[in-house]
Amino acid sequence: KQMTLGAIADNQLIYDFGKETARQQRRVGAHLNFAPVVDVNNNPKNPVINDRSFGEDKYKVAAKGIEYMRGMQDNGVMANAKHFPGHGNTDKDSHLTLPSLNRNLNQLDSIELYPFRELMSRGIVSVMVGHLNVPSLDSTKNTASSISKNVVTKLLKEDLGYTGLVVTDALNMKGVSSFYAPGVVDAKALIAGNDMLLFTENVPNAITEIKKAIDSGLLIVTGK
Repeated sequence: KQMTLGAIADNQLIYDFGKETARQQRRVGAHLNFAPVVDVNNNPKNPVINDRSFGEDKYKVAAKGIEYMRGMQDNGVMANAKHFPGHGNTDKDSHLTLPSLNRNLNQLDSIELYPFRELMSRGIVSVMVGHLNVPSLDSTKNTASSISKNVVTKLLKEDLGYTGLVVTDALNMKGVSSFYAPGVVDAKALIAGNDMLLFTENVPNAITEIKKAIDSGLLIVTGK
């Protein structure tokens, strides 16, 4: 667990762990690892992040996240920072429901976003957007950050200037699937600005809804 890695003082060992992870992944043909978790573990009631985080200190989370990332990316495996904009300060599990992150933008910027900014500045090649309701960023009812244009396009891509690969968290999770049918949620995720859809529940429905979004002009496709 990442919490165990967070207790290691020598960050060179975190780099080595990432390097060995990359070696094993490449051996089985995998080229992308959805790690590291860079959520700051700042809510003791969190039922899902807790031991998946490096710890409660944003500087430690960032430093160890960078070394884990470097260990993988220096050795041919893409790393992924998750769960943007930060799943640490929640008391619900987004696999089961839609958690609320009741932090204003200044609070988010000072704690939750810090590790993401640091990993972005060091070359993280992909970021995963979590299923979180963040009213200060998007007050639309029952709208997860993963399908919010305010979060994916405005905050992540425009305000923070991120140009890497943006991936949704799994679209079968109840944080989004409770509110939108398979296919509809896929289209909404792409409209929000995501590049890759994780765990599409119904591929034919997704293709249909995405084509509808393109035909209606809600989703603009550039290049071929």
